Amino acid sequence: MAVHFIITVLRLPYALTFVSRVILPDSQVDSSKSTSSSAAASDNMAMIATVHPYNRDNTSSSGFKIEDVTDDPKYQDDDEGELEGALVEYCRIDHREQKPAHNVCEAATVVSARGINNNDKLLSFTPSTPAAWKSSTASAVGTPRMANIIDVDVGSICSASNQCKCFGFRPHQWRKVCVHCKCDRSEHEIGPNQVLSVYERLGIKPTDEMAAVMKTSSRDTPGSVSHGYAWVPPGLTRVKVEEFFSQYPNHVIPRLNSLGEKYREKQLMIQLPRQDLSIAYCKHLRTPVERRIYEEFVNARNEISLDIGFVCPSLPKSAECKKCRGVLEKGDIAVTASKMGEDAVWHPACFICATCEQLLVDLTYCAREDKIFCERHYAELHKPRCSACDELIFAGEYTKAMNKDWHSDHFCCWNCDTTLTGQRYILRDDHPFCIKCYEDVFANTCDECTKPIGIDSKDLSYKDKHWHEDCFLCNMCKISLVDKPFGSKNDRIFCSNCYDNAFATRCDGCNEIFRAGMKKMEYKGKQWHDKCFCCATCKVPIGTKSFIPKNEEVYCANCYEDKFATRCTKCKKVISTGGVTYKNEPWHRECFCCTNCSSSLAGQRFTSKDDKPYCANCYGDLFAKRCNACVKPITGIGGAKFISFEDRHWHNDCFICAQCTTSLVGKGFITDGADILCPECAKARLMAAHS
Repeated sequence: MAVHFIITVLRLPYALTFVSRVILPDSQVDSSKSTSSSAAASDNMAMIATVHPYNRDNTSSSGFKIEDVTDDPKYQDDDEGELEGALVEYCRIDHREQKPAHNVCEAATVVSARGINNNDKLLSFTPSTPAAWKSSTASAVGTPRMANIIDVDVGSICSASNQCKCFGFRPHQWRKVCVHCKCDRSEHEIGPNQVLSVYERLGIKPTDEMAAVMKTSSRDTPGSVSHGYAWVPPGLTRVKVEEFFSQYPNHVIPRLNSLGEKYREKQLMIQLPRQDLSIAYCKHLRTPVERRIYEEFVNARNEISLDIGFVCPSLPKSAECKKCRGVLEKGDIAVTASKMGEDAVWHPACFICATCEQLLVDLTYCAREDKIFCERHYAELHKPRCSACDELIFAGEYTKAMNKDWHSDHFCCWNCDTTLTGQRYILRDDHPFCIKCYEDVFANTCDECTKPIGIDSKDLSYKDKHWHEDCFLCNMCKISLVDKPFGSKNDRIFCSNCYDNAFATRCDGCNEIFRAGMKKMEYKGKQWHDKCFCCATCKVPIGTKSFIPKNEEVYCANCYEDKFATRCTKCKKVISTGGVTYKNEPWHRECFCCTNCSSSLAGQRFTSKDDKPYCANCYGDLFAKRCNACVKPITGIGGAKFISFEDRHWHNDCFICAQCTTSLVGKGFITDGADILCPECAKARLMAAHS
C-alpha cells in the first residue's frame, strides 16, 4: 500500500541577524534637569529583527522539518505544535546616529528659597524658652523633658535576612541603613522592652489632667500587658478598648507578640523619627545657626501643631467624621484633636496622616491647614529631608537629585561613598553610582578583547555576549559586523559570506548552499531548494503537493501510480484500497466474483475450474459428479468423501444396501442392476428368484 506525504514549505529562519546598542539592563538614568528617563530610553532604542510566527496548516502531515543554521538551542522553536518556522524581517542599525550607551547625570545644588533664617512663617517666632514652652503647651501635650529614644540595637535581626544574608544590624556612619545588608534601619527588629510610650518618645510628661486619667484607669485599661495590648488609649474601660480596636484593620491592632505590635514599633520609628524630636540625635547640624533654626522649628512645632489625640468613649451628640464625612451617632466612640477645634471628630480608623494615610501611631499628630499629619510628613512640609541620613536639612544649600533632597555631602556613590555632588553618576536599582564603581561592578566584558565596556562605549550584545563596537568583527575575514548581517557558530560570529562558505548546508539536488530567505525542504536526512525538489519521473517541482517515496526517490502521485501502482487482474484499474490476491494476482474486492453467477466471492467458499473462480453452488451445478443414489452433485468442498465404482458415484452416506439400508462403506457388496446389495440381501434376493 502506498503512503502519501504532504510537504509544507517554510521560510528558513536563517542565522543572520543584527546587534543593537544596549541600554544598560535593569538600570535607568536620572537627570536633575527634568530629563525624562523614558524619553531617553526611547531615543536610544535600536531596531532589532522582528519575527512573525508562521501558522501551520492543520491539514498538513509534513515529513519536513525546519533547520535553523545556528547551533544554539535557545534559538530553536520548541512549540512544534503551532509553529513550523518564521518569516524574519531584518532591520539595520545606523551606528552613526547612535547615542552614547548611557545617559550620565549630574546632581544640582539648590539654594533654599526660604533662606537659612526663614522657617516659612511657622518658625518665625522668637526662640521659646523652656518656661514659655511649658506655659503654652502644657495644656495640650505636657511638660518637655529630654527624649530618651532607643530604636535598634547593634546586632538586631533584619526582617529580610533570608534574602539579604544580614549578620545583624550595624549602623552606617551617616546613612540610615545597615552596613551589612544596606536595608533601612526600620527594617530591623527592635529589642524587647525598647519601645517607649509616645510621651517618652516625644520627651514630655503628660499633663496633670491626663496623668490623673491614666492613674484612675490604670487598674482597668492603660497599656497594661495584662490586657494583652502593647498600647491602648488612656481613660477607656476594657469594653471600650475592644470597641475602639474593633474598627482597626486586624493586622495593625497592637496585640502583644503579634504583627500589629511589630507594626506599631515600626510606625513609632517612622512617624516620630528621633532626629526630629531631640537635637541629641542630630549629627549633621554643623553650624550654630543650623542648631538655632532646628530649636526654633522644634519649639514652634510643639507649641503650634504637635498634640496627642484623645478618645471620647461616647459622643454627646451626633457629628460628621472629618476624614470620611460619614456620620458618627450619639454615643459612638470617636477620636478628638484639640488642635483642630472642639467639633473635629474622627472614626478611630479614619485618624490617619493626610500624606502617608497610615494610622497615626498612638494618636500622635501635627495639625496644619485643617489637616492632620504624622510628625515626619508635617516636618517635610517645611524643610527638605535628606534621603541618606533621614535628617531634616537646615543648611542654606543642599543637593537635589533623583527627585530627592540630600545634604550636599550625603549625595554619594552607593558603593564607595564618594560624593557625587557636581559629579556624573548613573542610577541603578534606585541608587546612584559613580562612574568608576558602575564600570567595576556592572560593566559587561568584551567577548573579544576581554576588557570592560565603559559607559562611554557602545555595548553591542548578542546571545548574552557583548562587544565593543571596534571589536565586533567577523572571526575569519575581520571586517566590522556593525550594521551588517552575521551568523553564529560554535560561539563565534561570522559575516554572511564567510558563514555561507564555511557552514551553510547544501542542496542535495544542485549542491548549492542555502542563503538567507530561501525555502528549504528536508526529508529523511536530505535537503533541497524548493525548485530542486522534483518528481523523479516528470521532473516537475513537487512544492506543497502530495508525494510518494520509492527507492530513495520521490514521485508525484500521478507518476507513482503510472509506474508502481498495483492494478486489478480483471478491470486493469489501480487498486488503492480493499484489494484481494488469488494465485498471486491482485483483484478489487468487487471484481473477484463467481465466473458463472457474478456473486462476490470475498469471504465466501469457492473453487476454480480452468483457472476461473466459481462459487460452490455454480461449481457443483456445472462440473461436479452426481450421486447415483440421491442424484445431487458431489462437490468435495470441505473434504467430503465419496465412493466410485465403475462409472457410478455415491456420497458416503448414500452408499447403502438397497434392501436393508445398511451402510456398505468398507464392506463387500453385490450389484443388481442399478441397486447395490449387502451379501445377505443379495443371497436372499437370489433364493427368492429361484424358488
